[in-house]
Amino acid sequence: MTQKLIVAIDQGTTSSRAIAFDERGQQQAVAQREHQQHFPLPGWVEHDATEIRDNVTAVLAELLDTLGERASAVQGIGITNQRETILVWDAATGEPVTPAIVWQDARTQRIVDEMEEDGGLDRYREVTGLPLATYFSATKLRWILDTDPQLQKRAEAGELLAGTMDTWVIWNLTGGPDGGLHVTDVTNASRTMLMNLRKQAWEPSILNDFNIPEAMLPRIVTSSGHIGHISSGNPGAGLPIAGILGDQQAALFGQAAFKPGQAKNTYGTGCFVMYNTGTTPARSTKGLLTTIAYQLDGQEPVYALEGSIAVAGSLVQWLRDNLKMFEHAPQIEELASEVEDSGGCYIVPAFSGLYAPWWQPEARGVMTGLTRYVTREHIARAVLEATAFQTADVFDAAEEDVDGKLTELRVDGGMVTNNVLMQFQADLLGVDVLRPAVTETTALGAAYAAGLAVGVWNSLDEIEENWQLERTFSRSKDQQRVERKKRIWRKAVHRSFDWVDEDVQADSGT
Repeated sequence: MTQKLIVAIDQGTTSSRAIAFDERGQQQAVAQREHQQHFPLPGWVEHDATEIRDNVTAVLAELLDTLGERASAVQGIGITNQRETILVWDAATGEPVTPAIVWQDARTQRIVDEMEEDGGLDRYREVTGLPLATYFSATKLRWILDTDPQLQKRAEAGELLAGTMDTWVIWNLTGGPDGGLHVTDVTNASRTMLMNLRKQAWEPSILNDFNIPEAMLPRIVTSSGHIGHISSGNPGAGLPIAGILGDQQAALFGQAAFKPGQAKNTYGTGCFVMYNTGTTPARSTKGLLTTIAYQLDGQEPVYALEGSIAVAGSLVQWLRDNLKMFEHAPQIEELASEVEDSGGCYIVPAFSGLYAPWWQPEARGVMTGLTRYVTREHIARAVLEATAFQTADVFDAAEEDVDGKLTELRVDGGMVTNNVLMQFQADLLGVDVLRPAVTETTALGAAYAAGLAVGVWNSLDEIEENWQLERTFSRSKDQQRVERKKRIWRKAVHRSFDWVDEDVQADSGT
C-alpha cells in the first residue's frame, strides 16, 4: 500500500523549496530555487516578491513531477515562511507596490525612534509580546504606506492588500486576483507587532497608532486546519492547504518540542532559539520575545519565548562572498578545524544592529583581538564561534526569565552539519546538544501541521514517535575556560554598541 504523503512549501529568506514527506516524517523528494537578495542601501534588504511567487509555483510543479505516480498520494500542503518580511500588493492585479521588505531590514529606525518617544520601546510588549523594533512587520508596513500619499488612500479603500510571505504565497496559490484567500496564521500574525497575543486578533489601538487600515490585513487562522484549496491553473490544483507556521515555529513543531520547557535552536540565515512555555504567555524581562508557538484547530494556542539572532549562516556567506575566503560554505569547517581556538579573535556580526537579548539597533559589526598571529583559519573559527556565543547569550537570558535550567537543546537548520560548531555550542551551554536524524525540521513542521488537519497523523504523540536522534554533542571543555571565553565575547559585544550616529549615517549615505 502506497504511503500517504504531505508536501511542505518552505518559503525561506534565501530560497523557496517544496519537500514531500511520508508518514514516518522521512523526506521523499525535494525541489528548490534561490531568489536574489537586494541591498539598495546600507541596512536595507529587499526581495522581489514576483520572483518568489514564480519560484514557489516552479518548485511545487517540479516536486510533483519528480513524484510521478506517487503525486496522487499527496494529501495536503503545509506552508512555512520567513517571518516579518512584509509586502503590499494591488488586490486587482496582484502586482506588488514596492519590493518586499525583509525581516533583516533596518530602514525603519526613524519610525521606531519617533514612536519610542511616546511610551518607550516596551509600549506594545504587554499586548503583543514584542518590543518596538525595526525587526517586526508593523514599522515596515508603515514605511511602505509613507512612500506615496496615494497608497494610504488606496489601502483605506480596500484596493491594497498586505501580508507576510505565507499570505502572499497562499493568495497566489488559491486564485490571486480571482478569489485568492487572504489569510495568515497566528504564528505569523504574532510577529507583526499588530496582533493581540491573548485574543489572536488585530489590536485596534495599535492599528490606529500606526494608521494601518485593518481592511488591508489578512484574516487570522489557526496553524493547523482546513484553510482552502489550490486553484485551477496552479500545480497541485485541488489539494487542500491545511497548515501554516512561521519558519521558527515550524522548526519547533518539527522537533516535536510540544512540552513546556523543551527548546530548539535553528541555525540558518539567522539563529532562532524557541522555548516552549505552554498555554500561558511568559513575559520576558531579559530581552526575549513572547510569541505564539502554534495553535491547533479548536484548541488554545501554545506560547513560547524566543531569542532572535539576526546573523548566523549569513556571516559564513559574508566570509565566502564578500571576503572570498573560500568557494563553498562547508569549507569553513575544514578551515576552523585546523586550529584549536580563534587565536584571540572575536567577531560580533551586528550588520544591522543586534537582536536578542541586547536590542541594540545602533550596533555594527566588529572584529576584535587581531594580532599578526591571527590567520584565516582563526577567523573562520571565530565566525562559527560567534553563532554559538550569540545562542548562549539567549539561553542565559531564557533561564533567568523562566527561573530554570536548560537540560538539552534540539538543533536543526543548515549549519548543524558543522560538527565544530555543534561541539563548541555544547561546550558553551554545558548541556547535551541533540542533532536529529531529520534536520529539515522547518519544512517537516509545516508538513506535520497540515497532516494533522487532513488525518495523516491523528495526534501529537504520533508525531513525537517519528523524532529520531542522529548524534549527541556533550561538553568537552572545562567550565573555567568556557566562562573566560564568554566574558571576552561580551566585552567584544559591548565594543559594537552605539556605532551608528550622524557622522556614520552621512558617511554611508543613509
